[in-house]
Amino acid sequence: MTTGLISGEQPPEHIGPTDAFPAQQRQAPDAGPPGPPAQDRTRSSVITARAAASFEPVGRSVATARSFVRDTLQGWGFADIADDAVVLTSELVTNAVVHAGTAADVVCLRTDEGVRIEVADRYPEREVPLQSAALTVSSPDQEGGRGLQLCAALATRWGVDYTATRKQVWFQLDLPERAVGTRSAGPALPVEMLPAAAGRVRVAVVQIDRDGLVGSWNEDAEELFGHPAATVTGKPLTDLAAWPHTPGTSTGIVEALQLSRWEGSYGIRDAEGRVVPVYASHLRVRDPEGEPSTVCLLVRNEERAVLQSPSRGAGGDTAHHHDGRDTDPFEVFIGSPAPDDLDGLLQRTVERARDMLDADAAFLLLATDDETELEVRASTGLPSARQRFARVPVEAGPGRYGSARMPAVHDDLASAPGAIPLLGGTGMRSVVTVPLKVEGRLTGSLGVATEAPGRYSNEEALRLQFAADRIALAVESARLGELERLRRGSLSFLVEASDLLAGTLDRDQTLALMAQMTVPTLATWCAVYTINDPSSEPYLSYVLHEDEDRIDGLKALLSKISPPDPVPTPGARVWTAPFEAAHEAALRSSMRSLGLGEPTTVSSGIGPTLATASAVGGETVVLPLVARNRVIGMLTLGKPTDEHFRQESLELAEDLSRRAALALDNARLYSERTAISQSLQRSLLPPELPQIEGVEVEVIYQAAGEGNEVGGDFYDLFPIRDGAYGFAIGDVCGTGPNAAAVTGLARHALRLLAREGLSGPAVLERLNAAIIDEGARSRFLTLLYGELWPQEDGSALLKVVCAGHPLPLRLRQDGTVEACAEPQPLLGVMEDLELYEETRVLAPGDVLLCVTDGVTERREGMRMLGDDGLADVLTACTGLTAGAVAARVLRAVERFASEPPSDDMAILAMRVPGLQAE
Repeated sequence: MTTGLISGEQPPEHIGPTDAFPAQQRQAPDAGPPGPPAQDRTRSSVITARAAASFEPVGRSVATARSFVRDTLQGWGFADIADDAVVLTSELVTNAVVHAGTAADVVCLRTDEGVRIEVADRYPEREVPLQSAALTVSSPDQEGGRGLQLCAALATRWGVDYTATRKQVWFQLDLPERAVGTRSAGPALPVEMLPAAAGRVRVAVVQIDRDGLVGSWNEDAEELFGHPAATVTGKPLTDLAAWPHTPGTSTGIVEALQLSRWEGSYGIRDAEGRVVPVYASHLRVRDPEGEPSTVCLLVRNEERAVLQSPSRGAGGDTAHHHDGRDTDPFEVFIGSPAPDDLDGLLQRTVERARDMLDADAAFLLLATDDETELEVRASTGLPSARQRFARVPVEAGPGRYGSARMPAVHDDLASAPGAIPLLGGTGMRSVVTVPLKVEGRLTGSLGVATEAPGRYSNEEALRLQFAADRIALAVESARLGELERLRRGSLSFLVEASDLLAGTLDRDQTLALMAQMTVPTLATWCAVYTINDPSSEPYLSYVLHEDEDRIDGLKALLSKISPPDPVPTPGARVWTAPFEAAHEAALRSSMRSLGLGEPTTVSSGIGPTLATASAVGGETVVLPLVARNRVIGMLTLGKPTDEHFRQESLELAEDLSRRAALALDNARLYSERTAISQSLQRSLLPPELPQIEGVEVEVIYQAAGEGNEVGGDFYDLFPIRDGAYGFAIGDVCGTGPNAAAVTGLARHALRLLAREGLSGPAVLERLNAAIIDEGARSRFLTLLYGELWPQEDGSALLKVVCAGHPLPLRLRQDGTVEACAEPQPLLGVMEDLELYEETRVLAPGDVLLCVTDGVTERREGMRMLGDDGLADVLTACTGLTAGAVAARVLRAVERFASEPPSDDMAILAMRVPGLQAE
């Protein structure tokens, strides 16, 4: 280990961990002659306290290290040298975590002469000048070497220690000489300016052990809180302390008791359960055995001057150290370290502003981007849950007192009711407000208030404005950072919402998605109104609440009030009707329950009524759902009692409403077109099959494709005349509207021509001419047409024409299968078509099976079911009814391949049971 010294300085007194773990000495090349031997050095001072911490290699660690050193030295009573130590630590930690890019280890050592601070990094290769190196820097603004210059200028002694893995820069500050017994003093004041105290001042002394249990409780503590020492000794202090739960801060009573020194306000519950506000000063000590404990001095909050330490901040425009160096005025006001998050920073700001002017309440509002409104973001001493995110206009009235752009002092709000809407009904009388501005632009407003009138003047306004100027930039920077995070989250939310909305064309599912995406992400409850056409009234289509038990009551309430007006103006507008209706209903129920209103037999309704009123008691906004230049509905979002929407949430809801409106309109159009398509498709199939005496008939039809009820295949069975029936099964080439048109033409033409008494060939020849007349819309058509005459002997006469269609198969009772027709040309190809009719007789027990090519062309890889495969299936159907035959054929087709069928299928089975059939 090599130690480097500044020329002309004395060798350092080695104390601390470098002495506890000695390393092998080595001399740096440029270090000059070694220092005096160890036996000639001054004996090291006794170390009376030690504190250590490590900091990650990130920029914010510098501020955290400053806070650690300041709090440690103040806890040791070394406030006189704390500022110099903080400056030097800041520079050395910056060198470690920013320039060297490694973690920094900071050790504070207390002696009877002063303090030694060691800052070590993990970058030993980056050497610093030793004895023979000149500490000259070309410019005071240059970063390199400035920390060493400050050490040379401020420290009593300093040096550098090297090991193989780390480099340690240390400095020592001696305590300045001061009058014996004097630590701090103030000027002599007139009696009337001294702090007021009510009678005898009692100081409760409470000692808390390392486990947080009360170890001692003096007589003043018994008088202040009414608890005898015997009843509280051994109990946790947390059972008595009423610690303020401040949003954005994490320090609690348990954490405060672990700090070396703490000072502030909280409450102690007395013997009657009331909270007594106290001002406390904590000091952590250790007994001779090394056991730590915390001594707590407590006085009534109004007597805080007895314990309160003088503020370190200085008045005027600039804060200075005792030797004239500038300090950071932001840290003077906020404290160190400053909170990293916006809410924590704002909450710390209002608390410091309240304490600075000894106020009862404080509040901070942030301006919207257009500087037209202010949004409440933090408050203390006010019902923050009710006021949070409430918005007020920047220009509330004429004159400077109605504008948030100028400082304002209100001596008594009782004489100017409504001047500060935020404070209505809070009991505050005297108020001072100042603007927060960045580069001339209004970014917010800071105010403090007290219940006493006439407390504030222009002097307090200047002090508050001074503080506001120091924090405005930091607040705006934190706000922009939070806004950037919110916008990134909003973009992710909108992308996911768009994907979900685009994934469905079902209207009801779209409504459900709209509500589920807003609750609870954007609102506590949601209602969607839809408008079917411009002449219809809005209809309540969907209601959702984050608490499912509230949905029915909310739906009943919204059903009883008029829906919001369908205004196409973009943006959210406030709707007060739900709150007013719920409030009136709850009031009537309460009066009836007390016997003050009209009698009612339903006394249990007050619970749900009050619950519904609480659910809609906050802010309610309506956003229009506009698609294709028409209002198709409204999206209503609501908050429970005393809650408001953030401006960013409303902007996100507006973006969502535009996407949801288009998705909802697309779902409506799809539903309408689907209904039309299904209606047209159903018209292409016969409404029902006639009952044929002496013949069993079964039809199975399956259209391929999602949402299709009818494809290119079709069938029909209809009476021609008494005792005669026509049947047909066909397949139109292609799909889509043109194929459907040919399907409709064929089915209706067949019925019409057959009932005119034409023969089968004549019917098909005329149908062929009609298809060709369609021109470009025509399609090839394979068709099996036949006529069936049941006979008295139980048989049936069959006349068949097969125009390019798969041949019909006949199954005899003995299990033989044969084709029942000859193939002929298909329709829609040749104009001059000559067809002929074939006559067959179906004996009792025979089955006639007619199918489309979706059955015979069923494939599995290179295999195809084909005519032979169908014949094999039919052979096994001997003795089965027509329905069983059709079902077995369908099952064979489905089992032939693992994939679902990709072509339309029609199966027509007719069986002649004969006279013996039941």
